[in-house]
Amino acid sequence: MGGDPAGHRVGMSWAHIGTSGWSYDHWAGVLYPPGLPSARRRDVYTAHFDTVELNASFYRWPREQTFASWNSALPPGFTMTVKAPRGLTHARRLRDEDGVWRDRLVRSWHALRDRRGVLLVQLHPAHERDDARLDWFLASLPEWMRVAVEFRHPSWHADEVFALLERRGAAYVVMSGAGLPCVLRATAPFVYVRLHGPSHDQLYAGSYSDADLGWWADRVREWQGQGREVFAYFNNDGEGHAVRNADTLRHLLGQPVPG
Repeated sequence: MGGDPAGHRVGMSWAHIGTSGWSYDHWAGVLYPPGLPSARRRDVYTAHFDTVELNASFYRWPREQTFASWNSALPPGFTMTVKAPRGLTHARRLRDEDGVWRDRLVRSWHALRDRRGVLLVQLHPAHERDDARLDWFLASLPEWMRVAVEFRHPSWHADEVFALLERRGAAYVVMSGAGLPCVLRATAPFVYVRLHGPSHDQLYAGSYSDADLGWWADRVREWQGQGREVFAYFNNDGEGHAVRNADTLRHLLGQPVPG
């Protein structure tokens, strides 16, 4: 495993560092041995990292049986964060009065059991601030479900919204990426960070410098010092940058990184 939560330093909460997705052809020779069958990529990934952010669920929500199979297949201590479906976040804009999506999310989360990390809710870039709708949606979910919300419309960045998240125990997603505001706000007992790449012109592009990652390591330690668990995922998958950057951040945080 990439890290053992039981082995973190006394007084510091654990930091889960991983990538968005685990199966990319261009990671051959970076994370996967050349020629490795795609069916075995998950095993290599879970031997290297202790968490992943599942993005495929945004496009097609997996069946409940799939979540149950992940619970059985993923190693002990591994946490899977799952991105909420676009049918809920983009098509319905969080409207779920009939409770169909809520029930599916809860059943899936029950099936994932102790492998579940955070439910990532990324709102549509054109979805403007609507405190009442966000509050209703968060209130509809069970309290034991950890939820992080990524805002893409600037109208959401207001103290009243941060207070709403804090009241509901939901995390504000701290973002790094082209055209995205980097707001260092912690609104829950855990912090959620998405690193979309250092490029100023294009999302998901480029590799973070050691200086950049050193700065992020300092931020992670600050949050850990507050007793907050941290989830951080690199989404700059091109050329294997996400893997290398995640490993460097783990190294800077004193976590063991498989050689």
